[in-house]
Amino acid sequence: MHVKVLDERVVRRAKSRGLDALVYAPHFVRLPEIERRARAHSDEELLVVPARELFTGSWRDRKHVLALGLSEPVPDFLTLAGTMAELERQDAAVLIPHPAFLTVSCAAADVRRYRDSIAAVETYNPKHWARHNRRARALAGAADLPVFGSSYAHRRGTIGEVWTAFPEPLDDGNALVMALDAGVDRRVRRRSGPRHRARCMAEFGHLGYENTVSKAGRLRSGTEPTHPGHPAYGGRFDDVRVY
Repeated sequence: MHVKVLDERVVRRAKSRGLDALVYAPHFVRLPEIERRARAHSDEELLVVPARELFTGSWRDRKHVLALGLSEPVPDFLTLAGTMAELERQDAAVLIPHPAFLTVSCAAADVRRYRDSIAAVETYNPKHWARHNRRARALAGAADLPVFGSSYAHRRGTIGEVWTAFPEPLDDGNALVMALDAGVDRRVRRRSGPRHRARCMAEFGHLGYENTVSKAGRLRSGTEPTHPGHPAYGGRFDDVRVY
């Protein structure tokens, strides 16, 4: 909960690490394609659950929101209020990844404002430094919200470094959404040691690639599949888009 990469090597690594499921939420890919990829890589040993990590706001003021259980595609670059309203309409499970982290996160004030719509807050992320994880735990505690942890893997080697353990098996994506919405007890688990720290640093270093100016300009062009101006959305979000 969650990963950005998905292929046969990722599946093999997830199984070797003892995972039962991956939440797959790549950047800037439309929901139908994510669902197709998730189905193609799911089997009796590993469930791949489709999700979207939504970029809300402008490129310079991004607030990421992770949504599971979507019934319809939602574009990036809507206002946070517009995104949250749409997720509530779809009755999706709303999670807050890497809270209050750099310029890509929901702040404590956002979590307080939308607390009743949020299912969980991430409290361990490999891109975080120790102080970021402490702050995330404090934020979740202050809001009295359930927690989760994820590998947030943009790199295959990070798969299985962090996971969220539920007390009972979850048979499918709907069961996971229901468990999150119901606040079912869970534990955030992670590996440790020098190798874990090295993989965390590699994930943090990936931010440099992920936030290039050239990528930002391409996304604002309106040609990306998850841009709100893309014809696939039929202008449905024009009143809450920022680009």
